[in-house]
Amino acid sequence: MRIYLIALCFILFACQSKNYKVTKIDTKQVIIDSTYNKSNEIEAFVKPYRKKINNEMNKALAYSPKAMFKSEAKLNTSIGNLMADAVLELGNPILSQRENLKIDAVLLNYGGIRGGINKGEVTTRTAYNIMPFENEIVVAKLDSLRFKQLITYLVEAKRAHPIAGLNLTLQANGQLQSVEVNDKPLDQAFYYVATSDYLVKGGDHMVFFTKADTVYNLNYKLRNLLIDYFEQQDTLRTKVDSRFTQLNTNL
Repeated sequence: MRIYLIALCFILFACQSKNYKVTKIDTKQVIIDSTYNKSNEIEAFVKPYRKKINNEMNKALAYSPKAMFKSEAKLNTSIGNLMADAVLELGNPILSQRENLKIDAVLLNYGGIRGGINKGEVTTRTAYNIMPFENEIVVAKLDSLRFKQLITYLVEAKRAHPIAGLNLTLQANGQLQSVEVNDKPLDQAFYYVATSDYLVKGGDHMVFFTKADTVYNLNYKLRNLLIDYFEQQDTLRTKVDSRFTQLNTNL
């Protein structure tokens, strides 16, 4: 019995958890450049996957007759217009089929455009460069008050946030001259605005979206929508137009 108790105490003591704490941290910087010796085994494993990914990313989807970058103009840009128009064109059928509703306008954000489009072939990689995030398209149902706040946001920002369905004209002093939605004056109780799931949560200070009556998720990543849009185009439409302008200036 005594031997049994001694053995039991030994087992219990041995099984007790030990508390460890860090007493020292050593670090070393490893420079990975052309002089770094690659692992042939790892390289052989990665090579077929890299080739497959590169083939997919470099797949030509469309042609752009000119380069497009978000810095090309002040109030609306070719790339921003293209993105907003793509959301309107491809998002509308989804909302219509699911909810029997129609998108009135599109608003994305200038800062969300993370790359441009070079003249020539437009590839899958182009879409990833423009939109590296996993943002999805949603449609926010805004009452007239919140929609007017959206307009005020654009007027005060005076920035080329991608928009579609909207036509804004500013006076020379920067005040609002006129606004139309689908070529009509503001006269609806509610407006359905397509945007991203980031902005609908108030991102980029678009707090009016947080007061949306209803939000419909299209379950469609903005990047995937761009890829699909590119595939449907032979040659991209590229233009700065009159959807957001200011009178008597060069903006």
